[in-house]
Amino acid sequence: MTGAEIDKSVRQELMSLPKTLADDVAKNLVMVAKLLDDEPERAYEYSRVALRLASRVAAVREAAGFASYGVAKYAEALAEFRAARRMTGTVDLWPVMADCERGMGRPERALAMAGEPEVQKLDRAGQVEMRLVAAGARRDMGQADAAVVTLQSPELASQSVQPWTARLRYAYADALLAVGREDEAREWFAKALEADQGGTTDASDRLAELDGVEFVDALAPEEPEDEPEPENEPEAEDEPELVEDESDVEGEPAGEPEASAESGDLKKEADAGDGR
Repeated sequence: MTGAEIDKSVRQELMSLPKTLADDVAKNLVMVAKLLDDEPERAYEYSRVALRLASRVAAVREAAGFASYGVAKYAEALAEFRAARRMTGTVDLWPVMADCERGMGRPERALAMAGEPEVQKLDRAGQVEMRLVAAGARRDMGQADAAVVTLQSPELASQSVQPWTARLRYAYADALLAVGREDEAREWFAKALEADQGGTTDASDRLAELDGVEFVDALAPEEPEDEPEPENEPEAEDEPELVEDESDVEGEPAGEPEASAESGDLKKEADAGDGR
């Protein structure tokens, strides 16, 4: 990993920095992008390093925002997104900023943001994202029926599959289920699954749950059957008791036990691992 893997637009932003510093920042940003989905805590750590190195670069503030969002540090994420927006003047981050308000327990603010003029400046994907956030805010406020209405849109009705289609259909199915419209929910979970080519949702599991299907792990070990208890054998004739030598019972032979040699080896390995 050299940092050259970074997006060209971000690389261009980093050109304002000295080359060595730009390379270091780029490497950290690449690691943020690489780890964000599977290891968000580590991604967050790399983002803090990049932030310390180049806090005046918009791409760094945005990456730090997403890393904070990934570990549910919503107040921190919102501050970073606001900073990035001030630097760029764009509205692309508006939906995720609204979702940060939801994460901070302020769904009414998220809903207010959904009605701001900035939403009209978003591209189609951004507007769908804003609709998802607004529907979530409605549900947070106990307005489940309103959430269903919020998600009804031309994008939901469209037969074409776009990057947002699976998530939009899934959210609609989940909203329908929340208001007791189970048959319709099943239909839309099926539609979500049909559009979910990347496996971004658990629509298949939700369908199975509605159908009452239980999955059995084929790799799980089988529980051993109870063995029948042995029949009572006739008592053997009395035999003389064996008496062990008292020295074998009460005391151990002089010298270190065998385990000490193994313990010494483990300590050597630990020391070697510590570089001592």
